Amino acid sequence: MNHSLQDFQENYETDFPAIEQKIMNSRAKTVILQFPDGLKPYATAVAEYFKEKFPKTLFTIWLGSCFGACDIPQVEGKADLVIQFGHSAWKNQ
Repeated sequence: MNHSLQDFQENYETDFPAIEQKIMNSRAKTVILQFPDGLKPYATAVAEYFKEKFPKTLFTIWLGSCFGACDIPQVEGKADLVIQFGHSAWKNQ
């Protein structure tokens, strides 16, 4: 099965313009893309999309486990920005 960027965007809520803005505003040179297991088949397509948009930025796919929005990779000093996919937004209560 081909897991294309178009399939990803059609089947899941994504806000790529907001992600692009975050990358630009942070001036990140290295970005880690984190996906839960169910979305990992799309990871390469998503990474390729961002590599085309930001050719001077290094994008890495986090292959470690991911158990929810609170499961943030411990990458201090190894990445300027972590972008998580497939998580519900935190709501202020």
